[in-house]
Amino acid sequence: MNAIADQENSQKEQDLSKMKRNALILLGFAVMLFVVAVFYDIDWLKAFSEAAMVGGIADWFAVVALFRHPLGIPIPHTALIPNNKDKIGVNLGNFVSDEFLTREKLEVKIEQFNVATKASNWLIDRKNADTVANLIVENVIPGVLKTIDDTEVQYFIQAQFTDKLSKVNFGEWMAVGLESLAKSEKQEELVTNVLKTLIVELQNNKHVIEEKVKSSTPFLSFGLADKKIAEGVFNGLYDFLEQASHQNSAIRKKVNDYVVHFIIELRDSPEMQQKVNDLVLGFANKKEVQDYISGIWLEIKTAIANDLGLKEESTIKKSITNLIQSFGKGIQADQLMMDKINNFIKNDVLSVLINNKKMIGDLISSTVKSWDTDEVAEKLELEIGSDLQYIRINGTLVGGLVGLLIYAVEILLHSFVS
Repeated sequence: MNAIADQENSQKEQDLSKMKRNALILLGFAVMLFVVAVFYDIDWLKAFSEAAMVGGIADWFAVVALFRHPLGIPIPHTALIPNNKDKIGVNLGNFVSDEFLTREKLEVKIEQFNVATKASNWLIDRKNADTVANLIVENVIPGVLKTIDDTEVQYFIQAQFTDKLSKVNFGEWMAVGLESLAKSEKQEELVTNVLKTLIVELQNNKHVIEEKVKSSTPFLSFGLADKKIAEGVFNGLYDFLEQASHQNSAIRKKVNDYVVHFIIELRDSPEMQQKVNDLVLGFANKKEVQDYISGIWLEIKTAIANDLGLKEESTIKKSITNLIQSFGKGIQADQLMMDKINNFIKNDVLSVLINNKKMIGDLISSTVKSWDTDEVAEKLELEIGSDLQYIRINGTLVGGLVGLLIYAVEILLHSFVS
């Protein structure tokens, strides 16, 4: 924004210098005409150039006197704006508060303006939505990310995670889930699959049983009993799992009864539910889990920064732009909301302005009074100085024409007298 303002001021300075130069060139041309008129004794040209010089110099004096002392000479009633800055501020504040901040005038303007329609149309426009989105992704979001303390956020996430978990009865949830499973065919299928998996794993790890048996038997047996014992353990486990895998076996019935008993106990026993909850919370409080949860924020923050770095291709920016446009369309589609916005501006905001119009006037007055006198003169000259140079140009031209007219009248009168 500052760069744009500096560029605009630079352009205004160039325009002001150009207009001052044009006015001075025209005055110089009038001086040249006067020299020619005197040298060649051309009366009408002399009358024109004299009046043009007088008009140009007089209007130069008038324009300069608004902003400063002409030629630095403190002539009375010059440098009008700097010398009357405080009075201008008071009059401007009174003028705004008395003439503009009246309910009758503002109500008419607000109704004509239709804030809700104008605002929603502005938001719907893709260019405006992009402008707001750019402002958010370039300034707001990075600024927020920089001000956030990562340690505090991580602690907050950990605390919230633990707090939410502590309020959940995982034992009860598990009981409900297992009870639903037990009432369906899936429970039988699940037990069968588990038993078959155990059989496969038992076969794949037969050598582990042999090594365990060998390490546990006396050294003096010279390994003679190791193999028989290992075979016996393996075959016993295998036969047990094999029988249990058949749906009609007694072992399978005991397994099913145990599952049903466990579900009932889990459903009806607060102590069992608490054990399950403590188990979940104990797992959640492990350092590895807490570190993982803490790392979520850093991953989110990195992902946001990487996305914002894509500029126009940023998913966040596109989403914000679409959200702004959707918000504008939503307002226009809701007539009740449109009426509420317009009534809010008309009643609430208007009342605030009316009730504080004296304070607004005083604010304008005090603001103008606080300005540096030279700075005020420079700023005003920068804003209106280019147009004021036309007064000098017109003064030179009109003065010359008036001088020529006076000369013509003088010749005419002389002809009548003669």
